[in-house]
Amino acid sequence: MTSDLRTRLLLMLVLPLCALALVGVWLDYRSADEAAVQHDQRLVRLLPALADSVLAPPIRDNASPLLLLAPPIEEFLRQNVGFSAYSVRDTSGRLLLGDSWVHGAVPTTQAPEFHSVEFGGVTYRVAVQRGRTGAGELVVALADGSDPRQKWAQQLLLRVLLPNLVLLLAAGFAIHWAVRQAFKPLVGLAEAVERRSPRDLSPIDEAASPDEVRPLVHSLNRLFALVNAQAEGQRRFVADAAHQLRTPLAGLQAQVEAWAMMAKAAAPPQVSFPDFDRKMPFAREDRAQGAIVLGVDQIEKLRNATRRTSQLAHQLLALSRADARSLDAQPPQRVDLKDLCESLLENFLDAATGKGLDLGLDVQLVHVTGHGWLLRELLSNLVDNAIKYTPPGGVVTIRCGLRQGRGGPPRAYVEVEDDGPGVPEAERTRVLQRFYRVPGAGGEGTGLGLAIADEIARVHRAALTLGAGPQGRGLLVTVVFPL
Repeated sequence: MTSDLRTRLLLMLVLPLCALALVGVWLDYRSADEAAVQHDQRLVRLLPALADSVLAPPIRDNASPLLLLAPPIEEFLRQNVGFSAYSVRDTSGRLLLGDSWVHGAVPTTQAPEFHSVEFGGVTYRVAVQRGRTGAGELVVALADGSDPRQKWAQQLLLRVLLPNLVLLLAAGFAIHWAVRQAFKPLVGLAEAVERRSPRDLSPIDEAASPDEVRPLVHSLNRLFALVNAQAEGQRRFVADAAHQLRTPLAGLQAQVEAWAMMAKAAAPPQVSFPDFDRKMPFAREDRAQGAIVLGVDQIEKLRNATRRTSQLAHQLLALSRADARSLDAQPPQRVDLKDLCESLLENFLDAATGKGLDLGLDVQLVHVTGHGWLLRELLSNLVDNAIKYTPPGGVVTIRCGLRQGRGGPPRAYVEVEDDGPGVPEAERTRVLQRFYRVPGAGGEGTGLGLAIADEIARVHRAALTLGAGPQGRGLLVTVVFPL
């Protein structure tokens, strides 16, 4: 856009200059033409003096007539030495006096005539007139090589075209430099908008923009404000909805967990709820007691569904809290990754042991700058995913430490490795999208775990990558933090 505007502005300034240069050439030619007309009139005024310079006819037939140059003719020839000449001929065209190359057609009338003759590399303007002289009726001619029109034509390249071309080139460079300097604020504005994160909707400083660009900046700020308000409303809605769901879901999950414990302790494996006054699709009605009777299998399904719903609400809340705009007022802190990995090992050890997994730890002392609760959420999602999708008997390892960068100092990293089914290479980009799950994947995930981890990594300007696990099996998720 800027290059196109610069080119159009340059053309709009240079083309009028070209037109002005052409007008200048035309005016220069007109000036030369007017000077040439005056020059012709001067020659016409000198022709009678040249005719008067012929005083007497020749004494013999082949002799020349007597010539005594009049003062105006003598002065003209003296002032234009090497660029002037004359000739005197009879009415048949025979040369009597002067230079032989000063010739032309014999006029049929006494009106002066003009033509151009080139001699010695010089173009001469020749005025010819037939009239009475002291030697009878003769034809006199004056030649002048200082004709302005002829000089203009000869010096067209040097005096007219070359100066105008140099002027146009100099003006073009000057205009290009001026336009480039004038467009610097606009280019800077475009680069500033280009460098912005999609989450950065803060207003642009209008005072730092030129007056001509301020309406555009004002419109952009208004658009940013509208988009920011809409995004903030959506984020607040998700956060509020997830927060409001947490309390009733927590109560429902606690009740279902209690029912499950009662159902397992009862014999036969079923439990009655006399207080229910309507049927449930996964239960059967005991008509003798007027109660809803749930089997252990139905209660287990209800408990799993409640857990998934609670986890989804928790993940939605975590996703909304991971938004960069909601962290502006929270200063980053120094986070001990080794301590964080050890605490998560304790939290997930029972779940891993219950599934028959070997949950290991390989950590080094390393610190990063960020939000501890968000990094805990990131690592929790990675470990939960690994435990959820790794089959019984598998191995899950949590690591953290320093890793040598490419041509730079070591960088902190944290990773979770498992030997489960893994993620196909073609799907590794898509699994970072929200609510996307690999087709045919087992487990009961929501498709938000890796998306939340990636969002938190972006907030911390870290790079989350997916790779293959040990021996090409499973999944290796690595988060490398900035220097």
